[in-house]
Amino acid sequence: MVMHTILLIAGAACLIAALALVFWPRWMASVPAFVGLVLMHLSYYIDVPTMTFIFWGIATAITIGLFYLSPSGEPDGNRASNLYVGFTAMAGGMLGILLAPRVMVLGVVLGAALGQLAYSRTPAGKWMLNPSTLFWRYFAAKCLPAIVAISIVCIAIMGIVIE
Repeated sequence: MVMHTILLIAGAACLIAALALVFWPRWMASVPAFVGLVLMHLSYYIDVPTMTFIFWGIATAITIGLFYLSPSGEPDGNRASNLYVGFTAMAGGMLGILLAPRVMVLGVVLGAALGQLAYSRTPAGKWMLNPSTLFWRYFAAKCLPAIVAISIVCIAIMGIVIE
């Protein structure tokens, strides 16, 4: 019983660290999110199907590759876009959970896209609008890791609420 509680607390700490890394990226946020999901599953407080682990494990591996292939930071050195993308993706995920758990990932994707679009309308994000390919490259480099991390956190939240 004590080991289950320790795994639950360690999993929750990893999920909180993943959310912090979405806002202040120093490393890939999806890795601690996936580790947190595994730890919470091992604690027997949530039950995650095997296919979910396989899917989100592959998604985490893709974000690791994106992290190492992407240039660091933004052209002007500003990191304000992480706040836009992070908050709107979390809001989309929570709204998706409230509507139907099956559309949670869609809510996260739409939230991240709207956050990036809102950031591109600010003076700091104007560089993103000139060629539209920059918008989609930036979406792949910044939003996909946030989408994976926040989706995994939302899956853990759904598991806790359902159990």
